[in-house]
Amino acid sequence: MSEAPPAQPDGAAAQKKGPTRSARRRARELALQGLYQWLLTGESTAGIAAHVREQDGYARADSEHLEALLYGCIEEAKALDAQLGRHVDRKTSELSPIEHGVLMIGAYELAHCIEIPYRVVINEAVELAKSYGGTDGHKYVNGVLDKVAGELRAIEVQARRAAAG
Repeated sequence: MSEAPPAQPDGAAAQKKGPTRSARRRARELALQGLYQWLLTGESTAGIAAHVREQDGYARADSEHLEALLYGCIEEAKALDAQLGRHVDRKTSELSPIEHGVLMIGAYELAHCIEIPYRVVINEAVELAKSYGGTDGHKYVNGVLDKVAGELRAIEVQARRAAAG
């Protein structure tokens, strides 16, 4: 007699169609580690990506999203910093590397991952900042990305505010 598969919580079947939230979160964590390394050392993207692939938990990460974040943030660093620069109180190069990396990931996702609701992007960035950043860094990240979302996702932001209003 074969064993029945374990019962799945509601929504688990839908999650099988795409990466799970935890796999995306792990991808963001690993991308942040890679961006941190890049911001401090300027090492090549390929070298950083190879190092990230060796990290614990890589197998549990959404590798496609991780690659998009890591390569995309590094390739578009100047454009992302220009976008962020309109909303930060100092040069992005003067931000802590953690907050800078988190903001880059958030800005990249707001610009390129339109399938992810803007509030989810901001919430995930805030969680990264809480886990890895300074004491109140998450508040800073929240405020900056809220402004960036207002530019990059104006229609989505306005619709949410109208619905909440």
